[in-house]
Amino acid sequence: MLDPLYSLALLTGFLGSGHCLGMCGTIVAALSFAQPGRQSGMVFQLLYNLGRITTYGGIGLLVGWLGSLMAYSDGFAGFSRLLLLGSDLFVIVLGLGSAGALRRLNFLRLEFAGPARLMGGAVSGLHRLPPWLAALPLGLLFGFLPCGFLYAMAITAAQTAAPGRAGLVMLAFGLGTIPALFTFGSAAHWLGSRERSWMLRGAGLTVALMGLVNLFRHLQLFGILPGGTAGCFC
Repeated sequence: MLDPLYSLALLTGFLGSGHCLGMCGTIVAALSFAQPGRQSGMVFQLLYNLGRITTYGGIGLLVGWLGSLMAYSDGFAGFSRLLLLGSDLFVIVLGLGSAGALRRLNFLRLEFAGPARLMGGAVSGLHRLPPWLAALPLGLLFGFLPCGFLYAMAITAAQTAAPGRAGLVMLAFGLGTIPALFTFGSAAHWLGSRERSWMLRGAGLTVALMGLVNLFRHLQLFGILPGGTAGCFC
């Protein structure tokens, strides 16, 4: 049976892509349009999104591996339980904040300017390359761009305690962002501020739902709710 976290991650990526358009859409569009010809622009977008999703998958593998180290260490059993439940509540609260229910607790306020400025310097160097050559490294780099929804996905992926499953969660999230970013020109035209706001609220609710799904699973795991399977971390 397909894990619902994959479809929820895909939906979060799709709804959260309105925020992606504001963060990096203009830079990507500028480089894409610098390449003459419609087909060349499509190649740029394909390479850029391939690089970005590759980074997301790599992040998933890493956090899943770290989660597995903690999950299978007896010395961290008590701490792991607290960490799991705490991270579930964290994702739920901040997801609701991004949806507008708790305005002071918003994912979008967890983005830091410092890393973005460092990336801006790297992007200026990529400007000197032909657009098609800059596309893949640009995507790999922008996959690390600080983003509140990325944090939520990384936490959720780490909770799987399995590198493969965590990588799939992150890949699903990345695939969800592709439609809006790949068609940036038309998306920017029909996505006004009101539409983007509703998309971000939907993304926040989806994130909160992912937190609830994991919270329910972990409460079952710890025997607080019936139906759990003892010893299963996922």
